[in-house]
Amino acid sequence: MMDFIEGLGSSTRTSFNKLGRATFFLGQTVSGIMSVLLRPGLLLKQLYSVGVMSFLIITISGLFVGMVLGLQGYYTLSDFGAEETLGVMVAASLVRELGPVVSALLFAGRAGSALTAEIGLMKATEQLSGMEMMAIDPVKRIITPRFLAGLISMPLLAGLFSAVGIIGGQIVGSGLLGVDEGAYWSQMQASIDFYDDIVNGVIKSIVFGFVASWIALFEGYDAIPTSEGVSRATTRTVVNSAFSILGLDFILTALMFGDH
Repeated sequence: MMDFIEGLGSSTRTSFNKLGRATFFLGQTVSGIMSVLLRPGLLLKQLYSVGVMSFLIITISGLFVGMVLGLQGYYTLSDFGAEETLGVMVAASLVRELGPVVSALLFAGRAGSALTAEIGLMKATEQLSGMEMMAIDPVKRIITPRFLAGLISMPLLAGLFSAVGIIGGQIVGSGLLGVDEGAYWSQMQASIDFYDDIVNGVIKSIVFGFVASWIALFEGYDAIPTSEGVSRATTRTVVNSAFSILGLDFILTALMFGDH
């Protein structure tokens, strides 16, 4: 029993210690945003690496998710004679929930793991230490541009995911199942609210991008400088990002739609 309590206390202390380091790391990262904005070339390079390189997986995944929603939604709504509201169901599901959440999980798996591995390898090969010896702050020069790129890319990728998903739902609904195309779009436009649905979805995607980028970069920066340490940090990035995204999604949904 005493061993269990001792182990629990030790793991709790380690977790709080890591949380403190992560918070301090975040403060250093945010403090370098202005210097990055003065050198837009650094940001543009990372926007391509983090955002553009994630375009394909986001687009294909969004298309198939929308097609599945259209297929499943049609058979569910047809039981109630409400096939014409298929566009509302697909758009609301994507804009409110699936767009921000699934794109954030894909972002963490593709871009987040790549960021962790990149920073971890730079630490293992002492590139970060070399920059410090040359009086260059590695956080402002390496970390902050990647953090800002993730923060900017995530809402754009989530919007792309939702837009392509809505088109995928329309392809299945109108092209395969015979739902009137005009009704699909008109019902959707009449029912989807800009503030309650679209803006809330954008807020979610910004929060998810913030958290996923923070976790990915900190795990790489804090990784043990060995090949095994970097691989474990990459695994922790994907797992911790997924748990954080899903937990924050519940909290944000409760806050945004709790009064409805």
